[in-house]
Amino acid sequence: MPIKLNDQNAGLRDHELEYIRPLAENAFRILSENTGQGHEMLGWLDLPHTYDREEFARIKEAARRIQERSQVLVVIGIGGSYLGARAGLEFVKGPFGNQLHEKGVEVYFAGSNLSADYMRDILNIIGDRDFSVNVISKSGTTTEPAAAFRIFRAELERRYGADGARDRIYATTDRAKGALRGMAEQKGYETFVVPDDIGGRFSCLSAVGLLPMAAGGMDIDRVMEGCLHACELYKNPDFLSNDVMLYAALRFLMLMKGKQVELLASYEPALTMFGEWYKQLMAESEGKDGKGLFPVSANFTTDLHSIGQFIQDGSRIMFETVLWVEHTRHTLTVPNDPVNADGLNFAAGVSISEMNEKAMKGTLLAHVDGGVPNLVVTLDRLDDYTFGELVYFFWKSLAVSGYMIGVNPFDQPGVEAYKKNMFALLGKPGYENMREALEARLKQ
Repeated sequence: MPIKLNDQNAGLRDHELEYIRPLAENAFRILSENTGQGHEMLGWLDLPHTYDREEFARIKEAARRIQERSQVLVVIGIGGSYLGARAGLEFVKGPFGNQLHEKGVEVYFAGSNLSADYMRDILNIIGDRDFSVNVISKSGTTTEPAAAFRIFRAELERRYGADGARDRIYATTDRAKGALRGMAEQKGYETFVVPDDIGGRFSCLSAVGLLPMAAGGMDIDRVMEGCLHACELYKNPDFLSNDVMLYAALRFLMLMKGKQVELLASYEPALTMFGEWYKQLMAESEGKDGKGLFPVSANFTTDLHSIGQFIQDGSRIMFETVLWVEHTRHTLTVPNDPVNADGLNFAAGVSISEMNEKAMKGTLLAHVDGGVPNLVVTLDRLDDYTFGELVYFFWKSLAVSGYMIGVNPFDQPGVEAYKKNMFALLGKPGYENMREALEARLKQ
């Protein structure tokens, strides 16, 4: 079953979508014709047709070797260099995939922060088991992954020697240049390519995400089949028949109506990391020039007991996009209790999935009644195929939406500001003039 978008609880009048239709169709045309801002970064648009089949085969072979030689794979990257792969693994295998050992190696992610405790904990989890490393960085000089790579590379070399470590390190980096490319060629690491025409947040179905997902046990052939289906389905130029255009138009209308926040709500914990991936995709793409919706994510029913009060009764700044999964992987039923001390016998014999569905529908109606518009994106199930399909749906919707609000969805100029300050405070050569001024500000 393809992804389905339902906007009947968006609170819109019949004519509103029709009024916005020309703007959405123009944005869709600009994207399809590769004539908009950032068009040089549209390698993802036809990726299911154009991806490198030879590299794809090497990815699967590398994943097989990792599974043969190691019990653990440490993936080192930040932002789009790890979020998509982590989202995919939890999407398909659930949040306990590392503990269930159904297939594939355990996969842990480092280089996304500067926490000594976090990295030491990963080393402790590995223990004396064999492990491999996939380091992902286009430049090789991004501070967080560079620091993590030094630590895990040193541990590999301590255990296996320089030659043994070489066979356990896989570098995903620039095709021809950069510090990591140079190091990989010097030391003999197997390499995969971060495409020049695909930005980090659009990269999870390139080698950036495919190698960790394959090593972790995902079927990347099925992932690409789902992506291909979405790629073909969402080429349809008819506004009312293309959910990519509709979703982009609905988001634009919400922004025009004064909504500032889009809350991506899911009812399966396996979608929690997908929410993290979504936040980067939306925020880094649209949040510029003083524009854009602020993306947040929540997992219900858990978060209904924390932020639920604000959603229901707080300032009316948000709308919700609900990710709903039609078919779960497992079935559980509430048993009968003769004592009924908890008063739950009214639900005896009811499946947990049905309870979750009633919770979703009840929450949706309550939030709509409280003034929070709701959109619903329904998925058939959480599997490899659907992951590829859903990723493409959000990619293309976001691109159309970005062009509608008048930004370049494919750059991220604001991300560099914190890096310059951090480099200056750390004493990196070339930033000496900034350091004194920043330290003076911090003392005020």
